[in-house]
Amino acid sequence: MAIERLVEPTLAENNSEEEKIEISLRPVSFAEYIGQEHLKNNLKLAIDAVKKRNDGSTLDHILLYGPPGLGKTTMAGVIAHELGASLRVTSGPAIERAGDLASILTNLKDGDVLFIDEIHRLRRAVEEVLYSAMEDYKLDIVIGKGPAARSVRLDLPHFTVIGATTRTGSLAGPLRDRFGIIHRLEYYKEPEIEQIIKRTAGILGTKVQPEACTLLATRSRLTPRIANRLFKRVRDYADVNGDGIVDKVVAEKALELMEIDYLGLDPADRNMLRLMNENYGDRPVGLTTIAALTGDETTTIEDFYEPYLLQLGLLARTPKGRVITEKGRKHLRNS
Repeated sequence: MAIERLVEPTLAENNSEEEKIEISLRPVSFAEYIGQEHLKNNLKLAIDAVKKRNDGSTLDHILLYGPPGLGKTTMAGVIAHELGASLRVTSGPAIERAGDLASILTNLKDGDVLFIDEIHRLRRAVEEVLYSAMEDYKLDIVIGKGPAARSVRLDLPHFTVIGATTRTGSLAGPLRDRFGIIHRLEYYKEPEIEQIIKRTAGILGTKVQPEACTLLATRSRLTPRIANRLFKRVRDYADVNGDGIVDKVVAEKALELMEIDYLGLDPADRNMLRLMNENYGDRPVGLTTIAALTGDETTTIEDFYEPYLLQLGLLARTPKGRVITEKGRKHLRNS
């Protein structure tokens, strides 16, 4: 059984309690949404333009991409709220057949927002149905079988698709071209993470001191989801071992117990860097070799380990493979 990583930027599978808490912490408007200022300004402009025209037109289809945990799902909810539209949520793996997509599309209403998470994982047959639906608001279905089969084109309500992906390169070109607005969500700045932690503490009714907010922000990998997860664990520690107030001392002890170091790396991150350093030194290492060393999937290395390690400069990509940098080796010596 896989061990849950506290700094995993995705939601834990089959953890409905964590999902409920995360949903309760999500902002519902641009005013509440902290960070991603460039993205918010561009989206607000597009939404205001649609509202001002008031001619029945809908917002262009939107593609949001970037590392997990940065708020793509949350942003989809904010967009729907700002439009005054209903949000329908699904994911690429959940839409197994073209018929599944047809059922979703025919149940939409004018102006609805359809959010498709992990859109890069749509099957090819499903993608082909989605093309014409996004471009012409038409749905081509085949009725009957064999010689009696015939194609019928149905009119669809005008809707907006918001796709989210961590792997833009895996998205089929024709599908990517259907999106009129494409934006990358960037890692947050530490002051923004501090604001998010303060907001979370207020919602959860927990007192947190500024020094503790700063400390947690430095350990949160610049990712809101991880910041909220760490705060909840520190809050638990404060409730059990203190008076429920999260101060710097409590935060330090809790993070030490969780083995989260001063850069936000956990044992799994340090283990990967250590194995690369011990076995290959400053030589490049292939992705499949790293996966074999750590026992993880290659997609796990690419999606969950690498982005933050590259951001910190502890790891580098070269044409021949991944290389641990001098900064990475120094961090191992100091850990």
